[in-house]
Amino acid sequence: MKLKIPNILTIGRIIIVPIFVITFFLPGMYGDLIPFFLFIAASFTDFLDGLLARILKEESKLGELLDPIADKILVCAALVLLVMNETIKNYEVIAAIIILVREILISSLREFLAKISVAMPVTNLAKFKTFLQMFAISILLTGEFGNKIINFEDYNAQTIGIILLWVSAFLTLYTGYGYLVKGIDHAIAEDNKN
Repeated sequence: MKLKIPNILTIGRIIIVPIFVITFFLPGMYGDLIPFFLFIAASFTDFLDGLLARILKEESKLGELLDPIADKILVCAALVLLVMNETIKNYEVIAAIIILVREILISSLREFLAKISVAMPVTNLAKFKTFLQMFAISILLTGEFGNKIINFEDYNAQTIGIILLWVSAFLTLYTGYGYLVKGIDHAIAEDNKN
């Protein structure tokens, strides 16, 4: 089977994740900057693979399967690491939990809907939510290095990253609720057929 360019990018994003995790534990500035650049590169492939699939007319079932998985692995790994090193701490952890729970819920919902041959297309708001999540995580990954560069009185990189994480968590709840309602409606319709 010959892999299409968009699928190669998606698989590359999955391969980057373990490298991203390992480099997160490097000492000093390297442990901030290398994971940051890896996360940015992986996030960019998320945009690029979809764009190329449409331009080259290379949309595929494999890409449909792997793309959301790659996104979820990347975002979940980054959030767990940021909670572990206390970049995300105290009540801020709630925002991370909201995002993680939504990812699990939507994956399960997609799996269920696939069994009854119902597609659940990604909305533009959900795409924006994903972008905002990745942007917030990118800022948080810069660590102390980011705080030296972005520092406006009461707002440094950490503060801005946490604010954006909360905004993306609220969007996560909103879009997740929409998907859940659609999923429940389809499930009830299936039960009524029987």
